[in-house]
Amino acid sequence: MSRLTGLSLFSNVGVAEAYFKEIGVDIVLANELLPERAQFYSDVYPETEMICGDITDDELRKQIVEKAIAKCVDFIIATPPCQGMSKLGLMSPKDVRNQLIYYAVDVIKKVNPKYILIENVPQALTTKIEVDGETMLIPDYLKKELGEKYNFNSDSRIRTMDYGVSQMRPRCIFLLSSKDTNVKWEFPKKEKVIPLKDILMSVPSVDPLVREGYDETLKMFPDFEKKKKAALEVSKWHYPPTHNKRHILWMQHTPSGTSAIYNEVYYPQKPDGTRISAHENQYRRHSWEKPCRTITQNNGVVSSLCCVHPGKEYTSANGEKLYSDPRVLTIYELLLVSSLPVDWPIPLWAKDTLIRKVIGEGIPPLMVKKIMLELLKQI
Repeated sequence: MSRLTGLSLFSNVGVAEAYFKEIGVDIVLANELLPERAQFYSDVYPETEMICGDITDDELRKQIVEKAIAKCVDFIIATPPCQGMSKLGLMSPKDVRNQLIYYAVDVIKKVNPKYILIENVPQALTTKIEVDGETMLIPDYLKKELGEKYNFNSDSRIRTMDYGVSQMRPRCIFLLSSKDTNVKWEFPKKEKVIPLKDILMSVPSVDPLVREGYDETLKMFPDFEKKKKAALEVSKWHYPPTHNKRHILWMQHTPSGTSAIYNEVYYPQKPDGTRISAHENQYRRHSWEKPCRTITQNNGVVSSLCCVHPGKEYTSANGEKLYSDPRVLTIYELLLVSSLPVDWPIPLWAKDTLIRKVIGEGIPPLMVKKIMLELLKQI
C-alpha cells in the first residue's frame, strides 16, 4: 500500500491523527496556534515537525508552504475552528474565525497536494464568509477556489455514530482528490450504531471526589477508596472527577438518559432554593441505550450539555433509590467514547482541563481512519 505524506493545519493536539501512522499516513508537518497545544502535539507525535504560530501571518504561512513542498506533502488535513459558526453566536460573515478557511485554501493552492480533508461542524454548509468584499457560503467558496483542480465528495454530511464511534457527533467533511488521480473519494459504508452500554457498562464504577472535602466524600461514598483503586488498575486516566456536593446530590437522584431539571425534589437550585433555569440537556445523564451525545470542550462540568455518566440504579443503606456515578465521564471514558487508543500517550504535564478541552474539540479518530482507508485502498 502506498503511504501518504501529510500536513496538518489547525492541528489541535492531533486527535484526528491517532491512527494515521498505522494505516500508512505520515504527518510530517503540522501547524497549531497555541503553544500549549503545539507542545502536547509534539509530545504525542515527536517525529512530526511542528510550526507553532498564527497561520494568518504571511511569513509563517510562507514557511509552512516551503516546508510542505520540501517534504513532498501530498495530503493535507485542515480542521479550522468552528466557534464562529455556532448557532449560539452572531454567525457574522465577517467573523474572523470563519475567515481562517481562506488561509487554509491559500496553503492548499500553493502546496498543491493530491488529496485534502477539510473538517468542520455541519453549520459550515450554511455559514457565509466575506472574501475580497464578496459574501458567499463556505462550500461555494471552496468549490470556486478548488473546484477546477479537485473532485469533491458527493455528500459532506457525516455522523461519527455511523462509523463505529459510540458518540452522536454530526460533522461536515469535504474530501478532495486531484482530478488527475482519477480517484473518487467518498465516505465508507455506514455501520451499525453502537450504544453506550457496549462501551462503558463493563468499565469500573467511580465515585466523584466531593469538593467540600475528603471527609464529606467518605460520608457520601464509603467505598470511595476501594472503587478508586479498582478504577486506577484499569487506567491511570480513570480517576475520580471532582464536583461540588449539590451537583452530586442532584445527579444521584437522576436516572440514565434524563436531566436533573425534571426531578421533583433534587432539581438544580440556588443556595436559597430558587430553581435554576437550565436547558433540557444540562445536568443530563447519557443513556445506556444510545451512543453518547457529542462530547464538548466543556465536558468536565456537570451543568454543561449532557456530559454525566449514565449511572446504575441501586438502593442506599437507608432504602433510598439512587443512581451511581453521579459525575462526568473520566478521561479514560472520554478516550473510549471518542475512539482514541486507551494507551494514547497523553503528556503527564497536561492538566485535566486541557485534556478534556482538546478531546472535546477533536474529531473521533476511528471515523477519520475509516475515511482515510477508503482513499488508501484506491491508491
